Formats: sequence, structure tokens, C-alpha cells
Amino acid sequence: MGTVSKGLSLLGYFSRSRSEIGLSEMTRLSGMNKATVYRLLTELAEQGFVEQIGTGREYRLGPVFPRLAALREAAVPTREVAQKVLSGLCERTGETAHMSIRQGTTLSVVSFSYSALHGTRVTMEDAEQIAFHSTSSGHAVLAFSPPAFVDEILSGPLEKKTEQTETNPEIIRERLQEAARTCIAESVSGHEMDVHSHACPVFDARQGCYGAVAVAAPVARMTPDLQNTIRTEVLRSSLELTRLLGGFVPDTFKSKASELLGEPA
Repeated sequence: MGTVSKGLSLLGYFSRSRSEIGLSEMTRLSGMNKATVYRLLTELAEQGFVEQIGTGREYRLGPVFPRLAALREAAVPTREVAQKVLSGLCERTGETAHMSIRQGTTLSVVSFSYSALHGTRVTMEDAEQIAFHSTSSGHAVLAFSPPAFVDEILSGPLEKKTEQTETNPEIIRERLQEAARTCIAESVSGHEMDVHSHACPVFDARQGCYGAVAVAAPVARMTPDLQNTIRTEVLRSSLELTRLLGGFVPDTFKSKASELLGEPA
């Protein structure tokens, strides 16, 4: 790696669980020699990317990041970021991909992408509102939301969108537990007949779940191979969207997702 790449690579070792790192620990984590790490951290500190604190002079991320984050948000809105990820997800699965965000007691679709592979496909509407109890996106959000919010949603009227919509709160809670265990929520004809969808949560900067990314396909086209592909790709897209939108994945979710994807945590 070049000097710039080496310096920036050190920033990747900071996390919520490791927000402060001393020189010796950074040397161990990076595998570089101590003199090189010290020089790189000194240069990063001069530009505001890290700063030293405390009696031990540990390093933490510096003051330049809030400014850069604000500029990023102003220049690249959520919809634009989501559209790029959804286009890739749609291409890899061959099915409709969409992202929705939490707005009160409903989810609002912010972006979607259609595949050109099939004439028959699941269609969406701009700013379409979808229910928590009847969709895989809703289940993905509820599975990673505070219990009080889940109670609020499931204690209210649960509309039967189709003949297969589940409105029994206890059965829905069981499905939420399964989604939390596997990181992926699933719905068959719950919101629209003959639609099979899978969804994963998208997390914000405080590790709270504020939306979901999903893939929806006709039931008749959902073979085991396609289902495996969708589950893998929607999980990857969940992690990617969270990162690109400035969010942080909870450690438990990250660990389970890495296990499912066969990747290092």
C-alpha cells in the first residue's frame, strides 16, 4: 500500500467497541512497525482525522469527521445512495429490490429498482407506505426495534391485507424472533398475494434500526436456488447500505451476518 492507503487503513480499526486505541495496540492491530504507525498517526492528527486524549495519549477519531459527514449528507442524499445499492441488488437477484424507512407507525418506500430479466415482476409506487405487520421489511425493522415500539405496533389494529396476512400478535412475535435469529425476515403473500419477499434491517449512527432493504419476487419464481441467492445478497446490501449511510451495525448482528456469509467478522 502507498502512504495514504496505509494511513487511512488505520482508521478502520476504530469501532464503537474500540473507540480509543493506543500506539502499541494500533501497531499490533495493523501489523506495521511502531515507528511507521507513529508517523502515520501523527500525520493523521495534523489533518484532524485523529486526536490524542487522556493520560495514556490514546488516539480516537478526530474533529474532521462531523464536518465531512455533514458535507456527505448534503451532497449525497439517502435516495441516491440507496438507488445505487438497489440497482446492484436487483441485478444480482433478477428481482425487484427496494428500501423503506420508518415514519411513525408505517414504512415509506424511498427507492426501488426493477430487473429487466422478467416481464412479470413485483411493482412498487413512489413513497408507497407499507405496514409493519404484513411485510418482510416491517418484520425486519420490528425484529431489531425496542420492545416498546413492537408492543405499540402489535397492539393496534392489524389490517388483513390479503387472505394470508397474519394478524395474530403472538404468531407475528414468533416470526420476529426468527428474523432476529437469522438476520433476515421473510413474508409470503402477507402484503400482496403471490409475492414472496425477504428483508434485512438498515441501521443508523446510533445502531438503531430505521429502515429495511428487501427483494420481492413472484411466488412461482421462488426456487430454492433463487431464495438462497436473495438471502445472501439482501444481507450483503443491508451491511453496505448501513455503512454508506453512516450507520453502525450492532455487534451481534454483524457477528451473525458474517457467520451466515462465511466472512470474517
